[in-house]
Amino acid sequence: MSEKPSISRQQQKSRETKEKIFQAAKRILQKKGYEELSIKNICEEAGVSNGSFYHHFKTKDDLLSYYIEDQPKIDPDLLELPDSAEGVKDGIIQVYMNYVKYCRELGVEFMAEYYDTKNQALNAAIRAERPYPIVTVQTYVEKAIREGIVRLHVGIDEFTTDIRMIVIGNVFEWCVKHGAADFEGNMSRSLRMYLDAALSGSADRTRG
Repeated sequence: MSEKPSISRQQQKSRETKEKIFQAAKRILQKKGYEELSIKNICEEAGVSNGSFYHHFKTKDDLLSYYIEDQPKIDPDLLELPDSAEGVKDGIIQVYMNYVKYCRELGVEFMAEYYDTKNQALNAAIRAERPYPIVTVQTYVEKAIREGIVRLHVGIDEFTTDIRMIVIGNVFEWCVKHGAADFEGNMSRSLRMYLDAALSGSADRTRG
């Protein structure tokens, strides 16, 4: 029992170090751009050792990926499933409205530097396992299918790939226009159009 305060202090110190590293990376991105975002520069800016960096992150892109996706999340296991396909679509769109809000909090300059083709954190095939929005959405949809609420007209892998590409396109458009695009409106509209085509209520389709 006497060890709990010590563990708590250690955890707090770890969180503070991780935040310090991220803030350093963010400053470098905003001042100098992605090309200058080396681990050496991050560590110098943060005043931490390379070992401390690698204790928290595998690569610089892992660092950015962690914070890009460490947004207010909707736990798919706790989501209340609605009783209609429209409700499921609303739930999916809400996940990405949360993401839009988080992108705005990070700022268009930060996001523009992050959405670089050199950034392998954007490669869904290799990035670390964390509750990315698309993971939340996939779990949510699979649960809705099992419960007989919706029917998916494409494979789940195709579905998640399409959703990711729609989201990336909307973020890119917002960045290209330096924040002047209707981020929320475009994201909601394009997702809604896709979901209307890809998902339907299963009740009327299974009885015919």
